[in-house]
Amino acid sequence: MSWTEIGSEAELRQLLGEVKPRAATKERARLHERDRQWLAASPFCLIATSDSDGTCDVSPKGDPAGFTHVIDDTTIAIPERPGNRRADGFHNILRNPHVGLIFLIPGRNETLRVNGRARLVREAPFFDELIVKGHRPQLAVVVEIEQIFFHCAKAFLRSSLWKPGQWGPDLLPSHAQLVKDVQTVDETLEQLENYYGEAYARQLYG
Repeated sequence: MSWTEIGSEAELRQLLGEVKPRAATKERARLHERDRQWLAASPFCLIATSDSDGTCDVSPKGDPAGFTHVIDDTTIAIPERPGNRRADGFHNILRNPHVGLIFLIPGRNETLRVNGRARLVREAPFFDELIVKGHRPQLAVVVEIEQIFFHCAKAFLRSSLWKPGQWGPDLLPSHAQLVKDVQTVDETLEQLENYYGEAYARQLYG
């Protein structure tokens, strides 16, 4: 079967129709008090980046609710915690500062979206406010906001994302088994199960 591609913005707009008025006017360039409240309640966000060649990365960030630090009406900071040290998104930011973020609140079907320009900061006075369980962040992603708006609930409603009855965590093997299946690793499956077991959660901040 042949494919029919969309090759122009005009063709795309003809297919989708005109932007609805509420969608066209919802963008802001500064934090509203409601945005601040959302950030204070959000324990999780996704940061999308791309390098100078367009290679993309999306990285999840999570901490206790309110982990995103509001510096002022146009600037926020996201602390970095110990991870796997790949730093794909950070390498991208050094090459191309443009970022897109989505902030979630569990149980809410809407999201808060932020687009802007990011930089990596290794030390600043506000780091003292980002300490969790005695851990001071190694660095923070500071984002100068260019665009912010609330995104509608349709994707979450369609996916039934927050309905436990629709969840299927056991449909796939354990993470240890997935790692063993798709990567070349020296550890045995038992060693991987131990690593990703209860001890894994005790290493989140150290």
